[in-house]
Amino acid sequence: MSVQLVLDSKSTLGEGPSWDSEKEVLYWVDIVGKKIHRYDPVQHENTTVELEQYPGTIQPREDGEVILALQNGFYFYNWMSETLEPITDPEKHLPGNRFNDGKCDPAGRFWAGTMNLEEQQDKGALYRLDTNLEVTEKLNGLSISNGIAWSPDHAYMYHIDTPTKQVMRYDFNMETGEITNPKTVVTIPDDQGSPDGMTIDEEGMLWIAHFGGAGVSRWDPEKGECLEFIDVPAANVTCCVFGGKDMNELYITTARKGMSDEDLEKYPEAGGLFKLKTKVRGLPSYPFKG
Repeated sequence: MSVQLVLDSKSTLGEGPSWDSEKEVLYWVDIVGKKIHRYDPVQHENTTVELEQYPGTIQPREDGEVILALQNGFYFYNWMSETLEPITDPEKHLPGNRFNDGKCDPAGRFWAGTMNLEEQQDKGALYRLDTNLEVTEKLNGLSISNGIAWSPDHAYMYHIDTPTKQVMRYDFNMETGEITNPKTVVTIPDDQGSPDGMTIDEEGMLWIAHFGGAGVSRWDPEKGECLEFIDVPAANVTCCVFGGKDMNELYITTARKGMSDEDLEKYPEAGGLFKLKTKVRGLPSYPFKG
């Protein structure tokens, strides 16, 4: 399997992708560039909207809009009217933080985590925005809250706090949205960079983006075993999500942030959006149901 460049976007920090199964488009962001994107693979068109704050992630909403975790909290965005509607900001008292990665769970709740703008340790948290728009802190003391995924049977939630170089598994109560019994199921080797964003396939295997590791890996969380490592022509691989009509196309975001001229010479396509055709199908990006 080899990746192909979809968009040579040269994003400073491409991130937070999701696939809208209804519209068959990919949403993604450039955090540092303060941009949200909508990519139509059929038309090969990428629509960009510039914002006034850092976007961490963008996810579909059941009514056709999208939901965002921005620097200053949760927002709805309407592509037609080009309007942002604030929902809530659980960290108004922490101006040094911003939202980072997040996703909706199978019940349609939106989970997103925060981090310190200076990347100070233990300043972040993970929040759950329910469909009634009430927000609850679910984890705290995080440093860079990142990838999140749910098992195909909805029994587990997986979460990455990047500096730990681990994936934690939690028992997940689909009805209540509660998480319990944390357990380390994946540890990324030191020579493979740091785990960033993450997605999951229908076999329950985790696909993890390696920031500083120039690739995406596929892991069996039951055995803690790496099944495959796919090279990506970008040092800083940030996130990945399954999409396409058959859910067998892995879209991969990357970043140019922190790269030297020498690095950029080695990886000229860094910051681009890539795609990998996979032998397995991925699970969908669940829409927000609020």
